[in-house]
Amino acid sequence: MAGSELGNVREYEKCGPRNLGSLEVPEHCVLSSLAEVVERILSFLPCKDLLRAACVCRLWRDCARRKMKARQRVTWISCSGSCGSSQQASGHSLLQVVRDELEKIYILPDTVLYINQTEIYNGDNRRGSTKARRKQEMLTAAAELEKLLPQDCQILGFATPGVVVTPMGSAGNRPLELEDEEAGFAFILPKINGVKVQKFCSFKGNGFDESQLQETGLKNNPDLRFVLVFGCNTWKDGGDRFLQEVLNPLNERSIIIAGGQVEHLLSYSSKSNAQISRCIGVVGLAFYGPQIQGASVLLENNVYDERTVDSAIHRLKAANIPEENSVGFMFACVARGEQYYKKKNVEADSFRKHFPNVPLLGFFGNGEIGCDRVVSNSFILRECNGKKDNLLHGYTTVMAIIHFGSTK
Repeated sequence: MAGSELGNVREYEKCGPRNLGSLEVPEHCVLSSLAEVVERILSFLPCKDLLRAACVCRLWRDCARRKMKARQRVTWISCSGSCGSSQQASGHSLLQVVRDELEKIYILPDTVLYINQTEIYNGDNRRGSTKARRKQEMLTAAAELEKLLPQDCQILGFATPGVVVTPMGSAGNRPLELEDEEAGFAFILPKINGVKVQKFCSFKGNGFDESQLQETGLKNNPDLRFVLVFGCNTWKDGGDRFLQEVLNPLNERSIIIAGGQVEHLLSYSSKSNAQISRCIGVVGLAFYGPQIQGASVLLENNVYDERTVDSAIHRLKAANIPEENSVGFMFACVARGEQYYKKKNVEADSFRKHFPNVPLLGFFGNGEIGCDRVVSNSFILRECNGKKDNLLHGYTTVMAIIHFGSTK
């Protein structure tokens, strides 16, 4: 489903009726006159085929438009282990998986967040590839991935030392913490009624002013519910300070904030990915809308085994966030995982135990962003005695869940 084939989301609405001959013959009039029958048939088509069907005639166009707008469920594409594309020049498994799976999905991508394990890009030259060459491979693969998506799709992409993925096929599949093997995912959102998703960024070279947050709707906005935020190149001098400057104005009890510090920023603006990938910056996705509900918990040093992990995730479960059309996020320190618990998949397995029908996505990084907080109508998980929570952490895990509203 290349971007050139999908084109702009509005293109299919412009398709006028076509003279297909057979549809005009009386015995075929059912498919040219009965909207209920047409909509039933079109409901079985994935997005790409539905867009093509929309160009048949005016009735099919209108039916396809209604079916597309009714598809409100978020989805994801993931890969783990060797996916066959590692023998290709790019060594980018997720690129091939996304290319294949976009042919099958039923929603039109409006926003995409993708994350890849850093070493995935080295291909056949894994041992001899320099850091600079590897980063160029990442950016080249990112540009190819962007071409697969609609032109007006918001795209945000990163490379991280490890990835947390739920295998495709079912939200009930066991999520996997993959710290040292080929893996990646793309989280895909359609346009959802009552929900607005906005990409945002702030880079140190441009300076920071709180008015920038106001302009982008990240400050004093009663509709803002959930923010995924990521620090880029924050290991450089002044990086942590800049990250704190941006986070402080966002730190309100009515907003869930979750994320981490990534290895590389790969996709933000196709015109300047190479330049901004070297800058100290803060980028993310903001989610607005009264129907959005979310919660997050922080797993600190006092969480050290399966029992204490279960206790922490139970706090997340106690928030009673609906599981339908929801997704979980896990942002963990590279020092946690198997080497910390002396056992694989401890935190991801606990999430699945408490949320058996919610996919879990995330990464292992070099710093975590978040705290214990719930936004569900007007309920707050805990009071902070007027003090702001500390959002920047190390050697921790932030678990979060966001609900986008019912699909019925």
